[in-house]
Parts: sequence; structure tokens; C-alpha cells
Amino acid sequence: MNIHEFQAKQLFAQFGVPVPRGKEIKTPRGAEKWAAALNTPVYVVKAQIHAGGRGKAGGVKITKQREEVPGLTRELIGKTLVTHQTGPKGRKVRRLLIEEGAGIDKELYLSLLVDRDSGCPTFLASTEGGMEIEEVAEKTPERLFRETIDPAVGFQSYNGRNLAFALGLPSLEKAVVTPFIHMLGNLYRLFMEKNASLVEINPLVITTDKQLIALDGKVTFDDNALYKHQDVQAFRDLHEEEPLEIEAGANNLNYVKLDGDIGCMVNGAGLAMATMDVIKLAGAEPANFLDVGGGATKETVAAGFRILLKDRKVKGIFINIFGGIVRCERIANGVIEASKEVGITLPVVVRLQGTNAEEGRKILLESGLKVDVATDLWEAAQKIVAMKRKKRKKG
Repeated sequence: MNIHEFQAKQLFAQFGVPVPRGKEIKTPRGAEKWAAALNTPVYVVKAQIHAGGRGKAGGVKITKQREEVPGLTRELIGKTLVTHQTGPKGRKVRRLLIEEGAGIDKELYLSLLVDRDSGCPTFLASTEGGMEIEEVAEKTPERLFRETIDPAVGFQSYNGRNLAFALGLPSLEKAVVTPFIHMLGNLYRLFMEKNASLVEINPLVITTDKQLIALDGKVTFDDNALYKHQDVQAFRDLHEEEPLEIEAGANNLNYVKLDGDIGCMVNGAGLAMATMDVIKLAGAEPANFLDVGGGATKETVAAGFRILLKDRKVKGIFINIFGGIVRCERIANGVIEASKEVGITLPVVVRLQGTNAEEGRKILLESGLKVDVATDLWEAAQKIVAMKRKKRKKG
């Protein structure tokens, strides 16, 4: 789960990470009152959406004039920001973060995530703060530093010193190095206690008076651990999430919307990934990742169908089920149930293998539904792509 920058900074402050004075604002009147209370030489007005690249899209405004803050708020509230992470549809701005500016002397990049190779929490740091870390890794990899933390031991001071020396901080005197090490320890504590999957500060700035400040903040949490953290769940903003993904979650389905036009319904994450690959090999693009789970029922299959059909981009549906725990005749009955509820008008190919697969195929063939039944994965993928193309030509 992602959260907004102002929420990430609330967590930072809670864990002893220095942040600028700031507040979430939703109205020009609120902006006017907060600007008067803030009373700072520089005001920064930031759009709050779950996407990077806000500055380049015009979502960050800076002014030295307090009376300009309400006008900048009117300009941004309700605006649709289009960035490299939002896609062409963009995201509507519903709230702002208004905070004090900082006298910047140096910008750094800092993040903490789980390294897949080592399986351990790992700090990434760079002297190239403010830049996309992917760009730094590609163009100047020598400026990207790593420090792996053994979870059995936890963060130690020497981990912080290693990164401080790599970034050249000792030349900035002890006034910066010691707070930097303490800050890394606090970030590690936040990461572990809140079951985060990513904590990022870009940029982490050293001010002209040698203070460390998290000028931006991003925190992502492990969805599987949210039940442990009611406070984190309260940060959730449904406006920033895909409506179909919200509906899928309410039905205990694992769903991620993609940009293709072949809707996929599969049981098991590995099989779902393989299904998307084979659709691409057959010459089309998957419209989604939809895993109905190992214990799929008629109800979950029907719910999955409803979600697939609500995606207007979907031009064909591919159901690929390998029956282990789930029985294939249940899937077949779910398909029939869904067709009664929602009225399926798109091409559908169902591939069943495993427990009671033959019985499931027989149920579908005798149902009178206009579905194509297959046993081979490659054959099924080719069929749905061909059926979609044929329907498009007729349409």
C-alpha cells in the first residue's frame, strides 16, 4: 500500500526523522490560515498524489509571498496531473502539502528496501539527490552505494558510518555525520516495526546551517501485514487506487489492471504469470493479472467475471485453471453462473486441467454457452487471440 508524502512525513517525525514544518491542506481558506501560522521566508505548495514526477508536471509551487499561497492552492486543487507514473489519464489533485522551504547546501538520495539477492533490508544512498534512482544506476552507477543490514543483528552504528564515508559526509564534520547515523537507525526501526517494503527520501538535504532534513518522503507497506497496523490502514486513500482493484480486494481476489485487451482469470500467481507470457507470445497483451486463488468457488469466479467485464478495454477472456485443491467442475459452474448474472458477450476460451477437468469441460460444452473449451495452454492462447481479432473485424 502506498501513502501520500505528508503521511510519510508524519511517520518520519514519529520515528525521529527530521522533516520541514508542514500540513495537509484541502482548501484555499485552510491554506491562508496555515501560511499565516507557518510564517516562513519560503512557502512550498505540493500536490499530493501517489506518483512521482510531480514537480515536472507543475505540481510543486514555491513562493516567498505569503499572500500568493491561497492562489496557488486554487490553481492546484482539482487539477489533473500527468506524470511518467500516472499514465495519460493522470491523477486528480484533492489535497496539498504546504510546508516551509529549506536553505539547501547539498542533496542526497536515501532509501531502504529488501534486496532480493540477499533477502535482507538494504540501504541505497547516492550523492545524486533529486534524480530518479534508476537514472543514477544507469548513468553513474559508481555514485550509488549499498549497505546491507543483517536482520538477525539489526542496524549498527558501523552501517551508518559506512554510508557516511561513501557519501563523503566526514568532510562535513561531526555535526552532520552523527545525526545521519541516528537517522538511519530510526528509518530502519520504522521499516521493521511498520512492515514497510520501501522507505525513500529523495532528496535528503543538508542545509546551509548543517542540518539534515527529509525534503520529500515515500513509504510503501507490505499489504500482507496491514492487519497488524490500524494506524497505517487509516492512511489509505481509495481515490488513488484503481476502482477495479478495490472491488477485487473486497471479493478476496488478487487483481492488477494492465493495458492490454485479453482478460485473464487464473488460479495461482505462477500460472497467472505464465498465462500472461503466453498471451504475449500469441500476439496480444493481457488486460490484467487476476488470481482467483487455490480455493476458487462459483462465487469468486462470478465476481472475477464481473470485474473483467467492467474493464472496457477487454475484448476477450481467457480462463486458465489447473485444478489442484480447486475442482474444475466448480469453475465450470462459476462460468455458467456468471453468464446468467452479467451476460457474457465477449469471446471466451476456457482451459481446464487437473482435478475433475474432464467433468468441467463436459459441463461447459453441454451448457449452451458460447465458450471455446481447450486442454492445451498454447492452443487456448492462440484461440482467444484469434477469436478477439475475428470479433474486432466484424465489429
